[in-house]
Amino acid sequence: METFEKALQIVLDAGQASLLKQDFEQVALEDACGRVLQQPVMADRDMPPFDKSAVDGYACKSVDLERGGPMRLLEVVAAGAMPLHQVMEGCCVKVMTGAMVPEGTECVLMVEEAWEVEGAVCCAGKSGRKTNICVQGEDLAMGAQVLDAGIVIQSQHIALLAAMGYARVQVAAKIKVGVISTGDELVEPWESPQAAQIRNSNSWQLMAQCRAAGALATYYGIAKDSVDSFAPVLAAAIKENDVVIVSGGVSMGDFDIVPQTAQSLGINILFDRVAVQPGKPTTFGVGTDCFFFGLPGNPVSSFIQFELMVKPFLMGRMGAHYAPLLLRLPLSHPFTRKQAERMAHLPAVINPVGSCTLIDYHGSGHITALDRAQGIVRIPLGVTSVSAGTHVEVILL
Repeated sequence: METFEKALQIVLDAGQASLLKQDFEQVALEDACGRVLQQPVMADRDMPPFDKSAVDGYACKSVDLERGGPMRLLEVVAAGAMPLHQVMEGCCVKVMTGAMVPEGTECVLMVEEAWEVEGAVCCAGKSGRKTNICVQGEDLAMGAQVLDAGIVIQSQHIALLAAMGYARVQVAAKIKVGVISTGDELVEPWESPQAAQIRNSNSWQLMAQCRAAGALATYYGIAKDSVDSFAPVLAAAIKENDVVIVSGGVSMGDFDIVPQTAQSLGINILFDRVAVQPGKPTTFGVGTDCFFFGLPGNPVSSFIQFELMVKPFLMGRMGAHYAPLLLRLPLSHPFTRKQAERMAHLPAVINPVGSCTLIDYHGSGHITALDRAQGIVRIPLGVTSVSAGTHVEVILL
């Protein structure tokens, strides 16, 4: 049985070892959010591209600002217009926020601090130490690198891409993932379960997680707990995808046939047990052209192991520089457990006061424990108790 840290490293190393060529595609700017940027983005002009006013006001000389005027008003310059006059001592130009300031401008007097009298501008007299001018290139110089390849594009990056003229963006192609559930007890959400049956929630949860990670997910349905039922479905998924995720059938029961079936189809199993709770039977293997994850059938286990192990793998395969966001927060209430042979991951909420509270959690089948979860608290291997106020590691969801 591998430690979580060792298992995760095996997964990431396997993904990087075969990352020989990263496929990419061009997408419209409006479709780029959530995709992995495949090329660095360079500034094609200074930002700001010219000296501009930070306020609505009067472009003038500092000496006129200090003596309070009066200054002769030469013109009004709107944002997007070119000034026609040069600012000289004893005169000024009215400028709007974002407008180019005229040549000779030393500062901009805010309109709230000035008044106009018969074509002249006066003020109470003040220091010009704050210029209210955004200087050309102060944010970014032309030719500078704006964004690194490998970032996951977010809305704030869209603004930068637009400002740099990227109407189309080169991004990593979506990795293809096949999702399969196993279990004689499962029926689909639109079916009415019999007394001993349950609705299949894992596949739909995993499909949503794959898509949120930027992958192209395909659902292959429910396979029965027999090699004859499962093997053809798995074979098709392996042939058609870069990664296959199977939910259920990886434990030690009489009908847990997933790992051996995967091996018979050419998957080399690198580990099939991890010292984590929940998620001990998590399995990972590598085929000729496909990677394989076997996740436990309990929904909390499959959710958490996807977030902690599968998602970093998928993101890495698409060339993303990804790591989950971690916080260290004080625990609001004490925690104890009897067994500490495995690292525990427990759903939690984050409180407004900056602490975290564990959600009432009955085990890996307790699917409703996830509906309020904002993070996962990690309890290290060997730790049986944590006092209230102790800082714990929280992986944000």
